Amino acid sequence: MFYESEYNAYWQDAVFGNDQLDSFRPDLIFIHTSNRNITEMPDIKTTPSGADELLQSQTEHFTVMWEKLREKFGCVIIQNNFEMPLYRLLGNRDAYDHRGGVNFISRLNMKFYEYAQSHENFYINDINYLSASYGLEKWSAPLYWYMYKYALCTEAIPSLAFSVACIVKSVFGKNKKALALDLDNTLWGGVVGDDGVDNLQLGEETAVGQAYREFQLYLKKTRETGVMLTVCSKNDEENALAGLDHPDGLLRPKDFVCIKANWEPKDKNIADTAAELNILPESIVFIDDNPAERAIVSAQLPGVTVPEIGSVEDYVRTIDRSGFFEMTSFSEDDLKRNEMYIANAERAKQQASFENYEDYLLSLEMTAEIKDFEPVYLQRITQLTNKSNQFNLTTRRYTQPEIEEVYAGTDHIRLFGRLTDKFGDNGVVSVVISDQKGKEAHIDLWLMSCRVLKRDMEYAMLDVLVKQCRERGVESIFGYYYPTAKNKMVKELFRDFGFEKISEDSNGSTVWKLSVSNYENKCKVIKINGEE
Repeated sequence: MFYESEYNAYWQDAVFGNDQLDSFRPDLIFIHTSNRNITEMPDIKTTPSGADELLQSQTEHFTVMWEKLREKFGCVIIQNNFEMPLYRLLGNRDAYDHRGGVNFISRLNMKFYEYAQSHENFYINDINYLSASYGLEKWSAPLYWYMYKYALCTEAIPSLAFSVACIVKSVFGKNKKALALDLDNTLWGGVVGDDGVDNLQLGEETAVGQAYREFQLYLKKTRETGVMLTVCSKNDEENALAGLDHPDGLLRPKDFVCIKANWEPKDKNIADTAAELNILPESIVFIDDNPAERAIVSAQLPGVTVPEIGSVEDYVRTIDRSGFFEMTSFSEDDLKRNEMYIANAERAKQQASFENYEDYLLSLEMTAEIKDFEPVYLQRITQLTNKSNQFNLTTRRYTQPEIEEVYAGTDHIRLFGRLTDKFGDNGVVSVVISDQKGKEAHIDLWLMSCRVLKRDMEYAMLDVLVKQCRERGVESIFGYYYPTAKNKMVKELFRDFGFEKISEDSNGSTVWKLSVSNYENKCKVIKINGEE
């Protein structure tokens, strides 16, 4: 459902409210303004101090609105910045003179960015960039304003809508997680098995080589934001590795969490990669220059995103403009994601050398920090609630203000779990929120990152949850499972925990109960909070 304010009544609705908006109780607010909503701009007589006063006045005009909305609704706010003016009275001087419209809008945009940097759940929709990319004259064509009061041309509306949708998608954890990359004529020009490493087009010597090198640079920077890089190539592995060690290349084998260079069908390799990384195939974007391979993967793995990438000079623009990896939050765990998954691969290798799985888990020397929520982890906890799908019993999603409200409350039993082993730190990987009602605790959220599946972290979390319940006088814990297409793997989790199923409806939703008094700790392989 949507609520839309009346024409040019956005500020009044936000600041003074109305019954219809108040009863609507939005989960997300998008404020679609443009430079036509700037009520005062400098003119040729404005002094430097006068320009500063105008800037402060315009900043306060919007800040008052944002604060009112945050106070009343506590939800996600998406705010446009401002596109550049359609004309420049001072020519190029307009960009740096205090009287210039370009200068004033640039400074006002910076005020918006400063607010976004210091406030959670507030995001900028960058129409300044969108309009520049689209073409400012076409974007701001005056006819659409005079005829329809549209602040942009109708042809640009899909670009605006897509940008907002990317932000919304990211807020609710629908981003992609990994790129599956072909090699020949994708990361370099030529076929390494036929042409040899020395004859590949890659580097500064030719225009085509520069394009491939720039694409590798873009991928390397993308990797640094936490996106996982994988290889999916029909190649002998020896040739693939030789190509990745090309002296003019910027990507090396160590930059990839998984390399599938063989003669298997690419859809099978992608499915195997997803299984090894404990992510869903739909979290993967497949990049391949070959339209036949793209068609096969699209047909066999419908969840995988397979963009039409064009020629090499279009690769960066196509991927970057597709919004696959839109970032609305960025945690320390994101920075280390590739290293975490590479460490997982090392764990998998070690597992193969053990006949007894419990001995393997003990060999990992795992330690867990499982505690009540702490302010430093609230952002990561929010991020997990919106990203975890496979191991999420109730599929409950929380916004940052909702997590902060849970943290401030006294009627919740809250736990976050951070897991470390001899291969490295997995970061915050599990969250449990229970509502206490007298001597009962009702689990509203139980989730865990798939990268630590089958490590018994869920048992460690349960042990601490029961301990917390005993300390608070809770006698019974109630668990809830709500089935989705993605969380079937945890359908019987409460049964494995020792809960008794007390009801099931026609949709497969189940309710479970555990008596705290009869519970015995289940985790035998993880040291919890420094205890033996």
